[in-house]
Amino acid sequence: MSARAVSTAARRSSKPRANKRNRNSARRRRRSRRFFARSQRDPVNPASTTIAIDCMGGDHGPAVTVPAAAAYLRSDVDAAVVLIGRADALEQHVAPLIQEFDGRLRMKAASEVVAMDEPPATALRNKKDSSMRVAINLVKSGEAQAAVSAGNTGALMAISRFVLKTLPGIDRPAIATILPTSRGRCYVLDLGANVDCTADHLLQFGIMGAMLVAAVEHVDRPSVGLLNIGEEAIKGNEVVKDAAELLRTSGLNFYGNVEGTDIYRGTTDVVVCDGFVGNVALKTSEGLAAMLADFLRQEFSRSWVSKLSALVAMPALKRFKRRVDHRNYNGASLLGLRGVVVKSHGSADAFAFERAIWRAAEEARNSLIDRISERMANRENSR
Repeated sequence: MSARAVSTAARRSSKPRANKRNRNSARRRRRSRRFFARSQRDPVNPASTTIAIDCMGGDHGPAVTVPAAAAYLRSDVDAAVVLIGRADALEQHVAPLIQEFDGRLRMKAASEVVAMDEPPATALRNKKDSSMRVAINLVKSGEAQAAVSAGNTGALMAISRFVLKTLPGIDRPAIATILPTSRGRCYVLDLGANVDCTADHLLQFGIMGAMLVAAVEHVDRPSVGLLNIGEEAIKGNEVVKDAAELLRTSGLNFYGNVEGTDIYRGTTDVVVCDGFVGNVALKTSEGLAAMLADFLRQEFSRSWVSKLSALVAMPALKRFKRRVDHRNYNGASLLGLRGVVVKSHGSADAFAFERAIWRAAEEARNSLIDRISERMANRENSR
C-alpha cells in the first residue's frame, strides 16, 4: 500500500463515525426543511376542510399538537391541516409525517409564542407573528375554515375578536362547551368570556347555542334552558327574568328556567348563563369529578377485599370512565365570531386535542357561522 493510501486510511479511521440513527435523523431534518419551505408556497387541496392549528399553545406544544393533527388526518381523509409554529420546534415532530400526508399537511412559520400567563392586551399588541395570531389570520383570509389552539384563553378571545370581528347582531362572543349528561350531552354557554351580561346578551347566547347544536348534532329544534336558582318564573334577578321573557318570544324551543342539577340530567340540549355563573358551575363540576375519582381509588385500595371488589367491578368502572372522560368533550367553541375558533384545554393530551380538531371541522363543515348569521338576520328583520 502506498504512503498516500495509508495516510488517507488513517485520516478516515481517526474521524468519529456517525451511527445509522444519527444519519437517518439528519436526512429527516433535511427533508423536513425542504418540505417546510415548499409548503409555504404550495396551498393544500382547496376541496378539503382545512384546519389551522396553533402548534405552540398549551402545556405541551408540538409534542401533543402534531401527533394529534396526524391522528386526525388519518381518520378524516377529506381534511387538511396547517401546522403553525417555530420551524425549529416543528421540524423533528413533522419529519416522520412528510411522506404520509404530503398534500394534506402544510406548515407555516410563526416566530413568536403567546405565553399561557401573558396578558391578552400584550399578546394582541406586541405579538403579531405569534402562532396563535397566524392561525386566526388564516381563517380571516379564507386559507383555513377553522382554527384550533390550546393556548391562553384570554389572548385567543382577544385576538379572534380583533381579527375576525363579531357577526352582525352579536354584541359579545361566548364560550361554549359540551358536558356529559345521563341522556347524552349538553352544551353550556357562556363559560367565562362575559361576566356581566344583559338580558339581550343571554338571548344571543341562546341563539348561538341552539344553532351550534343544530349544526353539529343535527337536531332540528334544540331545547334551550336558562340557568336559574329555580324553575319558577318569579325566581332570579331582573336580568334573568327579562332574558327568560326574551327567550320565550324568540321562536327558539325555550324550555324555561333550569337548575344546576338539570345540566347533568340532560333536561335541555343547551343551557344559557352568564360567564361568571357558567365558569363557577364548570369548575365545581371538575372539582367534584376529581373528588369522586379520588374517593373510588381510596376505597378500592383499602383492603384485599376492596381490591377484589374493584377487580370484579372493573368492566363497569371502565365503561363509566369512558362516559365521563373529559378528554372526549375537549374543545370550547368561541361563538359569535366571523369564523370558527375552538379552544382546547391547555393540558390536553394528543387524544383530547384531536377531539378539539374534530369539533372545529364539524362546525366548519356544517356551516355554523352561516346558521348563526341567518338566525340573527331574521331576528333583526322581525323587530
